[in-house]
Amino acid sequence: MPELPEVETARRQAERALRGRRIAAVAVVPDPIVFGGVPPARFAAALRGRRVVAVRRKGKHLWLELDRRPFPLFHFGMTGSFAIYAADAPRPRFWKLEIAAENGTRLAMSDPRRLGRIRLQRHPEAERPLAGLGFDVLEGLPPPVELAALLARRRGKVKAVLLDQSLFAGVGNWIADEALYQAAIDPRRPASSLGPAEVSRLRARLLAIVRLAVAVGADDRRFPRTWLFHHRWGRAKDARTGRGEPIVHLTIGGRTSAFVPSRQR
Repeated sequence: MPELPEVETARRQAERALRGRRIAAVAVVPDPIVFGGVPPARFAAALRGRRVVAVRRKGKHLWLELDRRPFPLFHFGMTGSFAIYAADAPRPRFWKLEIAAENGTRLAMSDPRRLGRIRLQRHPEAERPLAGLGFDVLEGLPPPVELAALLARRRGKVKAVLLDQSLFAGVGNWIADEALYQAAIDPRRPASSLGPAEVSRLRARLLAIVRLAVAVGADDRRFPRTWLFHHRWGRAKDARTGRGEPIVHLTIGGRTSAFVPSRQR
């Protein structure tokens, strides 16, 4: 599933391709699942002729800010992605929406499993789903004291709390596992049990992980080899970290979690 680093990478690519350019044409594949109840003709008409002012993101959602409302809001779901290509290139498979800029550059959103969503909203940040999100972990992570106060009110297991988008917007499964591993915190602990030093450590590692993943364009081949990320998949009984530490897999909050008992307390 695309998580914050992938979505931020897509945002930056889309902004480089479209910012300041006028939308010359819009093509839409009628799909009542992916499109949030907006008729294709209305969607295309709302974008055509508009200039892209910026491409913005919060958590795992991103939207085009145009010179006139409404704006298109995107969520990639499990398999959604953007493709950017020249006018003479073929459209990607499973495309749902294609935007053609005045210079010929085209951007398409594809979604093989149709679990993503494309919406048309006048005020995305004031409407759902964005209105229900918490702080963005890349751009709005609160200071340690404030974060500690928020976690002190949460009785759930810290892994499940990290995945709560109404608090940590943009954190997905592997990011939560990685942050807890690097912060040496057991994912089964109640969030309210973390002390100030532990909250500070978790915050620092969470921010460092997201920043690095974004800096390398979400290319996991460039993640440090010491990260749990490279060894957490598949629930193998003999899985070990790059340091040789045994990895245990369990389910927390309905999600598979990987942690290292010898390190995480």
